Amino acid sequence: METPSFLEDHISQIPALQFLQKVDYTYLTTEEALEMRGGKTTAVLLEGVLREQLESINRITYKGESHEFAVSNIKAGIQALKDVPMQEGYMASCEYVYNLLTLGKSLEQSIEGDKKSYTLQYINWQEWNKNVFHVTEEYSVMRAASKEHYRPDIVLFVNGIPFCIIECKRSDIKEPLHQAISQHLRNQQEDGIRSLYVYAQLCLSIATNQGMYATNATPEKFWAQWEEKHPGKDKHEKEVAALAYRKQMQALKNMPFQPAQRQKLFSGRYAYVRQHFETMEQVEVKVTKQDALLHSLCRPQRLLDLVYSFIVFDGGIKKIARYQQYFAIKKIRQRVHHLEGGKRQGGVIWHTQGSGKSLTMVMLAQAIAMDKSIRNPKIVLVTDRTDLDEQISNTFKKCDILVERASTGKDLADKLQSKSDAVITTIINKFEKAVQNLKNPLTSPDIFVLIDEGHRTQYGTFNVKMLQALPNACFIAFTGTPLMKKEKSTAVKFGGIIDDYPVTKAVEDGAVVPILYEGRHAFQQVNEKAIDNFFQKVSETLTDYQKVDLKKKFSRADQLNQAEQKMYAIAWDISQHYRDNWQGKGFKGQLVCPSKIAAIKYKEFLDEIGLVSTELVISGPDDREGEDSAFGKSQDRIKQFWAKMMNEHNTPEKYEKNIISRYKHQDEPEIIIVVDKLLTGFDAPNNTVMYITRSLKEHKLLQAIARVNRLYPGKDFGFVIDYYGILGHLDEALNLFSGLEDFDEEELAGTLTNITEEVKKLPQRYSELWDIFKAVPNKRDAEAYEDLLRDEALRSTFYDKLSIFARTLKIALSSLEFVTKTDTKEVDKYKDDAAFFLRLRASVTQRYSDTVDFKQYEGQIQKLIDKHIQTDRVETVVELVNIFDKEKFDLEVEKAIGDAAKADRIASRTAKHISTKMEEDPAFYKKFSEMLKDTIREYEEKRISEAEYLKRAKEMMEAVLSHTDSDIPEQLKGKEIARAYFGLCHEYLTAKVEELAKRKDISVSTALAIDAIMNNTILDSGKPKIDWHKNKDLLGKLNIDIGDFLIDEVRDKYGIQLSFGEMDALAEKCIEVAKIRYK
Repeated sequence: METPSFLEDHISQIPALQFLQKVDYTYLTTEEALEMRGGKTTAVLLEGVLREQLESINRITYKGESHEFAVSNIKAGIQALKDVPMQEGYMASCEYVYNLLTLGKSLEQSIEGDKKSYTLQYINWQEWNKNVFHVTEEYSVMRAASKEHYRPDIVLFVNGIPFCIIECKRSDIKEPLHQAISQHLRNQQEDGIRSLYVYAQLCLSIATNQGMYATNATPEKFWAQWEEKHPGKDKHEKEVAALAYRKQMQALKNMPFQPAQRQKLFSGRYAYVRQHFETMEQVEVKVTKQDALLHSLCRPQRLLDLVYSFIVFDGGIKKIARYQQYFAIKKIRQRVHHLEGGKRQGGVIWHTQGSGKSLTMVMLAQAIAMDKSIRNPKIVLVTDRTDLDEQISNTFKKCDILVERASTGKDLADKLQSKSDAVITTIINKFEKAVQNLKNPLTSPDIFVLIDEGHRTQYGTFNVKMLQALPNACFIAFTGTPLMKKEKSTAVKFGGIIDDYPVTKAVEDGAVVPILYEGRHAFQQVNEKAIDNFFQKVSETLTDYQKVDLKKKFSRADQLNQAEQKMYAIAWDISQHYRDNWQGKGFKGQLVCPSKIAAIKYKEFLDEIGLVSTELVISGPDDREGEDSAFGKSQDRIKQFWAKMMNEHNTPEKYEKNIISRYKHQDEPEIIIVVDKLLTGFDAPNNTVMYITRSLKEHKLLQAIARVNRLYPGKDFGFVIDYYGILGHLDEALNLFSGLEDFDEEELAGTLTNITEEVKKLPQRYSELWDIFKAVPNKRDAEAYEDLLRDEALRSTFYDKLSIFARTLKIALSSLEFVTKTDTKEVDKYKDDAAFFLRLRASVTQRYSDTVDFKQYEGQIQKLIDKHIQTDRVETVVELVNIFDKEKFDLEVEKAIGDAAKADRIASRTAKHISTKMEEDPAFYKKFSEMLKDTIREYEEKRISEAEYLKRAKEMMEAVLSHTDSDIPEQLKGKEIARAYFGLCHEYLTAKVEELAKRKDISVSTALAIDAIMNNTILDSGKPKIDWHKNKDLLGKLNIDIGDFLIDEVRDKYGIQLSFGEMDALAEKCIEVAKIRYK
């Protein structure tokens, strides 16, 4: 019985090429694609296709008649697309291309003597089927400032423009998507192939039953999965639609491949697997996740929709919609098309915080503005984020609609009453004033009000005035927190929940990180002696009555939190906690205080302690908060601080903007201190730990803690450290706490996880790590551990289990409850064993020459070592020394204890060298690779001693380094390239010629003849001709000349039965060697 193949071609790349042809892509062979770009691997556009399409899809209508664009303008349009200003930076170049593709190019043309500017479009965005779609594979592009090439697996073209780049991986390798994404990111480095990627709007990484997508320069942490959502009024309708979709996909997957398509795909490099895939066509095959992702994102109509309407540039970062954003907007667009009773139905979008609400809002506004069925739309975006204005303005360029910012409530009212189309941005308080300033109701059904949750006014008393002033407007509210029970009836009046994306789903999709909570309000427990002493000090001048009154105030939690003694203790704990767990690793903190004066005092204490750097963001002084306090006149202190900030930053706007910018982009400040500001709408992905010292309730609490749930490289969790007692011990469902009792329990699921729940996993993860070594009889024998890890799969498991254990231990050691309640001996056991395993990891990584990517978590684990593991510094993984650097390598080998460990280091590094050099001389390196494997196997089976293992490893390393082989005939000494051809010929003739001497003689004469053919064809005055390996005619001549020699001098002369297929394969392999050697 035949079993499935896991080769990359078999399981991922060819199935992808087949599926893409079934969704209307025309396949181009690598040769055709190269020819279409003029035979130049420096070119990436299929220029001929582009020219034809520009002529086909563009027309100028003048006085009712249709005219073609001038040939000169077609050329100018193509040139504009080629003249990408790469010197301005990669992302600026990507934005230049995106704007050209979506806005078109304005060009002057004279018709009947009337000269005007007309827009040349590169894509017909309205009628997708008027464009042409191609797919090719192994698209070789020359790297910047290099003669070398990178070859993306699959490239999709729209009108000859590379729109999508796909990397395919076999699903049985370790972390296939990580490898594919790394390849994309490598390709986009400065020395990579940005010249190709700058045109790409979509990047996919696929591996049969896995797949993710992103756009240009997206860090791995932000790559997303896609989930197709299906229409329906209720659960049953959605299930029916989902079933119909699955059936449609199954039929598409098993649709017969056209004979012409089959012939073209399997006539070149894939000829060897044609029979395999023809056999596969005889039976029904299942739809894979790879197929689903290609269908969801790459089918032509969906691809154009995504690119045109769902890509934005946000602060120099290119972003593409996640699936929940895409389908929510689709759902709203469908809803607002229908007028009932003279108005459009709005509603509420509940997408958990951190999942991209603001971008959803911008994309929706854009979709409404471009909707041709809505005449003269007036769109008002109400938000509390002033930084959205610029992003919104840029997004609307392609709609040819001016974005206006309302400067005052009256200005907004005037803009709403004007007759023109408009996209208006405003903040919530100006919107409230505008509504109050409207003298007469505005009854147009084409007014759309998109409100960010900010102050949730749409659910309060203000909504009555809103409905009176704008009775037919369509109100769409965006919230990141669930609706309170009392809000739900009001929300129904706006149309109810349109789409939801709860936190559990967002965490599952990797759109946000989960949040761990720890209550440290032990600091709140009253220390009677300290408080009495403090009380005596501040009440000496008071009457007995005043003392009683003051003592009552001090007994309140709010007042107690502000007592200097408690504040200093909290500041000290924050300083140590942040320093020990986050400092120096790019992660930031946020401290939430009960008042401005408390915030100023916390800053003074933290600065006095001096372990962390801080900045404070508050609003200006307000006379209403000027009560006297135990600290002196708070108003005076606030005014002094504010005057200092205004002197430094000039305006309140610049003060806030500058501090936020430093926090996001510079090493300092490490902790930002706030009262009410930055608890909503503040998006800093590196914000990882929030320290809370004040009361927070309901939405304010949920909004605040979500500041730490954004994705950031190396960030597994956000942390909330509670010094106030906002959630007690979090030992029951969230909605049982006073701050959240007005929410439904199921809608709060997954919002917070007690840190103890994560810490509870530590013993299990510790056991799983030790289980790997249960076969080691003597647990004190370090060599036994290393020898056991000789198995690559077991080593990989060890690396994974250790990484998980170390990260869990780090979380545990950051927890006050764990450290104080866990027996010291148990804590020391965890720390000591972590130290041992981390040293073991460093040692075996060197011994077996593993190149494992620990970068994402290395900093966190080193932080664990530096603070908690009191021992010699654990050796971190370093770059592997090249075996050609004999002196350094010998020193590295000497560090290993025992002959076996030394032999392992030599053998593994030699194997790595063989792997990198294999293409230069396949037969030679294959021989030594097999010899090395045999030697290692003999040692593992204890058939040779450690000393013999070391001796053989050294001999093989020397032979590989010097490229010497006792089997090489005398005639080939000093002829390295001919020796490589000899190895290939000898390999092919092994099964054809039994007599060794005769086989060697024929192989020698054949190798020398092939060498002569190569030299005569490739070299010019002793040097390789420029780009010879791309010259189709030259490569064809090589194939013919080598084939003729093999027929005349090998097959006919010696009667050796070589088939044409075998001769072609031998010629191809020899040419591949030449491509490596003659660079």
